[in-house]
Amino acid sequence: MMGRRDSALMRKDGSQSFRGSRIAAAIAVGIFLGCVFAFFYPDGFFVSNPPIHHSIDTSSSEVASSSCESSERINMLKSEFVASSNKNAELKKQVWELTEKLRLAEQRKDNAQKEVLVLGEQQKVGPFGTVKGVRTNSNVVPDESVNPRLAKILEKVAVKRELIIALANSNVRHMLEVWFTSIKRVGIPNYLVVALDDDIANLCHSKDVPVYKRDPDEGIDSIAKTGGNHAVSGLKFRVLREFLQLGYSVLLSDVDIVYLQNPFDHLYRDSDVESMTDGHNNMTAYGFNDVFDEPQMGWARYAHTMRIWVYNSGFFYIRPTIPSIELLDRVAGRLSRENAWDQAVFNEELFFPSHPGYDGLHASRRTMDYYLFMNSKVLFKTVRKDSILSKLKPVIVHVNYHPDKFPRMKAVVDYYVNGNQDALKSFPDGSEW
Repeated sequence: MMGRRDSALMRKDGSQSFRGSRIAAAIAVGIFLGCVFAFFYPDGFFVSNPPIHHSIDTSSSEVASSSCESSERINMLKSEFVASSNKNAELKKQVWELTEKLRLAEQRKDNAQKEVLVLGEQQKVGPFGTVKGVRTNSNVVPDESVNPRLAKILEKVAVKRELIIALANSNVRHMLEVWFTSIKRVGIPNYLVVALDDDIANLCHSKDVPVYKRDPDEGIDSIAKTGGNHAVSGLKFRVLREFLQLGYSVLLSDVDIVYLQNPFDHLYRDSDVESMTDGHNNMTAYGFNDVFDEPQMGWARYAHTMRIWVYNSGFFYIRPTIPSIELLDRVAGRLSRENAWDQAVFNEELFFPSHPGYDGLHASRRTMDYYLFMNSKVLFKTVRKDSILSKLKPVIVHVNYHPDKFPRMKAVVDYYVNGNQDALKSFPDGSEW
């Protein structure tokens, strides 16, 4: 009984041992085959397009492929460059448009501010023929901090915040004496001499003439002390600026002028600049339609032009307004850069209109009566020879057309003040040279 049980147990153990050996053998074979397939088929057994292994040597097909890729790359870069250029041009256009819009907006804002200052509240248009535009710009707010010393002088000298001013150095000493003597004779209290050197300052103090000597300024003093009439004349535009900033209206006067009446009684004060003219009759003084004839144009041979003789920069009334100060800045700026005559520049800035590349000055202007504010051409060529006109008494006589200024000034005084009817006869109509 025990023998059969032991025999059965042994068979069972042998059978289990054999089965385990087969399983182990199968596992070993599987691992071996897996290694073999992994070695020979690294990309997998079921890959449809096996990879192509290239050798180190470059084949002709590789060169063709590389050349094709380079050509495509160049074409792509060209396309990108063209696209970038177009985009850059578009951006430049946008920048220009935005800049232009900003400029126009600032211009409209500036114009609107000026309109508010000038016009105040908006108004309705009146009946036909009753509409009048505004010609008088508002005065600037006085700023005494610009020149406190001058401000104190002007408080004592000016009348109703206006006065006559003349610039003078030693070169015009004799004419200056005739100038302020005629002013005193008429009884004009509000005048001031801007002395450009110590000699003129001392002369004015000795004659009880209101005088102002500027603080030292290297940019001005060298011209002021030694310059001739034209050089000194150019300085006045820089000097006048302070007077206007302080809120004073100025009647600027050269010293080759004889005063026969008080000019402040004959001013309109409705414009930024009110000036005497170099014209000698109604046409030249106040303007006329001058027809230009060009026969080569045939039917259109006649061209109409507007002409007016220049304002005299040696005698003008200027109010303390923004356009007036801009005028002084423009003229002084140009004279510092250009070798130009101050009177020519003065008139160009007053009259030239806005045009491409240039913004004209928006200043109102009035031409003085040329018989009241008389230049020496009108006097010696016309008035002294006319029995009726010779009886008129002008407000001033400006000896601007003649170089022999001092003797003619004395003759004007002798004729109009002393009543000597022969005082003007010895002088020629024009100059002798």
